[in-house]
Amino acid sequence: MTIVEEIQKLKQEKNAVILAHYYVRPEVQDIADYIGDSFYLSRVATELSESTIVFCGVSFMGESAKILNPDKTVLMPDPTADCPMAHERMEADEVREAKEEHPDALVLSHPECNTEVLKLSDYIGSTSGIIKYATESPCNEFIICTEEGVHYKLVQNNPDKHFYYPKTVPVCPNMKKNTLEKVLHVLKTGKNEVHVRDSLRENSKKPLERMLELGK
Repeated sequence: MTIVEEIQKLKQEKNAVILAHYYVRPEVQDIADYIGDSFYLSRVATELSESTIVFCGVSFMGESAKILNPDKTVLMPDPTADCPMAHERMEADEVREAKEEHPDALVLSHPECNTEVLKLSDYIGSTSGIIKYATESPCNEFIICTEEGVHYKLVQNNPDKHFYYPKTVPVCPNMKKNTLEKVLHVLKTGKNEVHVRDSLRENSKKPLERMLELGK
């Protein structure tokens, strides 16, 4: 039995569902039931019937899922995965260089990029927004200014389009801590369960629910 087959078998046995952020490894995205940005996954987490959520992302995402679903078991493949902004390491000069090399390409940026990069952008939006814009645009070339994990979904949706990145490709090493081996481990053992203090849950639940309501 392959590791993927074992994960699928255990998922059924444990009544579990796997959520994965766009920035995790492609092979982890492949075994996920739902893939998206943090907002989308937070919303999905409130609509699930499964009793166990395996959240392939970073710590605050697992905590949010637990706050919104206190009666469910939330497991993190790697509890040390935190969230430094990859999106911040990009320099405007590198975006200009990419634009010189690909003058017909549109620049699509995440709002957490620095201000100088945002000024060079043709579109600014969330990870999901960037994917949607590139998919619906008649343009065939794009310079992507967000974490490189989004490339997998961009190419899946747009096999005939071309995607370029600044010289310093933004990578979130913490997102890459989510591996198939770690997903299998938490499904087997139930380890790395997310627990949230009552005080944090009480203070955070209403703002999270309000965020989801506004997002509709």
